[in-house]
Amino acid sequence: MKGRIHSIESFGTLDGPGIRFIAFMQGCPLRCAFCHNPDTWDAKVSVPYEWTPEELLHEVLKYRNFIRKGGVTVSGGEPLLQAQFVREFLRLCKTEGLHTAVDTSGAVFTPDALAVMDYCDLVLLDVKTTDDTLHKSYTGMERRNNKMWFDHLKTIGKPIWVRHVLVPGITADDEHIKDVARFLCDYKDIIERVDLLPYHTMGAYKYKEMGVAYKLEDVPPLSQDELEHATNVFNSIYEGATE
Repeated sequence: MKGRIHSIESFGTLDGPGIRFIAFMQGCPLRCAFCHNPDTWDAKVSVPYEWTPEELLHEVLKYRNFIRKGGVTVSGGEPLLQAQFVREFLRLCKTEGLHTAVDTSGAVFTPDALAVMDYCDLVLLDVKTTDDTLHKSYTGMERRNNKMWFDHLKTIGKPIWVRHVLVPGITADDEHIKDVARFLCDYKDIIERVDLLPYHTMGAYKYKEMGVAYKLEDVPPLSQDELEHATNVFNSIYEGATE
């Protein structure tokens, strides 16, 4: 069994606690309008690494001294498209005493994907939008699987970090932010952290290189003032809720 890996990062500081080794898996079923890594979408495209779980672990252990207080995160793309590989890789990481995390959109809800949780310490889980109508046009898929992941992780008591991208004119208005906060209030007992992420255009050049239309061509990045306002609106709902 080999995993198809888009890229690796040996000194990640944003994708879980501490300094982390991050493996970005190739392939994603979503087509999020704001995605800054469209080069990870195609599951069949040529990749720089096709490794067994053992080979990826061997690479990880080169950096053990740096990540011993952090850990390993499997991201994407959508890592749960390669769930059997990810599960075995995380199992091996746990035998080495490493903290493990999966960064997922929650788009893949299958028995194999659920089994990854056996060896996952933390889930970084996206909320694209809580608007069911918008979700399909915004990401290319229905919202159902994402909601099922939240419910499943609550049932098994798995800690999560939530990420939500704020896009001007789409997800950054006050009512949308309040809806997201209300939705997340139901999961406060497992949520360790919520990151409201400002939309940026740093990946726009990749669309031009790939010859793919960029849906948010005329949308400006979210400003710091807008982010601070959104955070205050979110907290007005979320921090006032009880678990």
